[in-house]
Amino acid sequence: MKKLIAILLFAIAVPISGSAQENTDTIPQIVLGTIATVNQGNSYITFPADLGNLDPLWFEANIVPNFLIRKSKNSRLMGVLTPQIIIRMYQEESAPVRTPSYMPQLAVYYSLNETRLKKTYTLFGKFTHHSNGQEGDFYLPNGDINLKTGNFSTNFVEFGIINTHYNKNLNAVQFYNTSLEIHAPGWSIEELEGKYSMVRWHNGISIYKIPLGKRKANHTRARISLKANAMWMFGDINEWEPFSLHRLNVDLTFYYHLPFMEDIGLFVQVYNGMDYYSIHFDHRLKVIRFGLMTEILKF
Repeated sequence: MKKLIAILLFAIAVPISGSAQENTDTIPQIVLGTIATVNQGNSYITFPADLGNLDPLWFEANIVPNFLIRKSKNSRLMGVLTPQIIIRMYQEESAPVRTPSYMPQLAVYYSLNETRLKKTYTLFGKFTHHSNGQEGDFYLPNGDINLKTGNFSTNFVEFGIINTHYNKNLNAVQFYNTSLEIHAPGWSIEELEGKYSMVRWHNGISIYKIPLGKRKANHTRARISLKANAMWMFGDINEWEPFSLHRLNVDLTFYYHLPFMEDIGLFVQVYNGMDYYSIHFDHRLKVIRFGLMTEILKF
């Protein structure tokens, strides 16, 4: 696992770059809407075959519909409204779905330069609410966290920058992002103090391999993609040391687009870090999982 963490950190910290200076006509146009969509994440559903310490599930589903607010397709300023929901159906009697993660968010993106360039930069900001739709006591009488009906709620802002880069040597488009997530005082339930990180640093890189041959406008998809993310949690958390690896969350996702499907492909993901499923945050996951993912990115 330590080797995996080292590989992820290296991949994120050192984005791959091309050496040749190509004509802009040969560079795939990546408009602001595409950049925002990549940064907002993908919808997926997992198979009931996870490997690791996650409770037995029939599936986990991440639903990420994006509503773009913009004047035109070529706008350099736009908003994105995303009512994201993550749900898990457990392999128990009646197949219950417990304490979902409701994560509605409003994001704003601004492109610092034209998108028809080899390298572009985009600023973004988000306001996100994260809760589980429950109103019970946070703790059970025995002092354990109430995972079934306990209230979980927090709000945060996130500010960051995205570098979009076309690598001619790999014939691939790369997205590198870094951002800071801040849960301001009074924006979270008091039970999270000392248990939940209120300041987090996110870094990620996504690489989309463009198929060989002539590209067809709005129809060519990346056949494969690779995404790596790392997040460091600051602050007072369970009396952890400032540089404890418990503060590090990493994931690596490989995606393959099924050639006979319009939007769906297969993915495999390795994840090591805190559970992102609302009130289950106190559980540390080490899992490998498989499933179906939608990928709407087109070149």
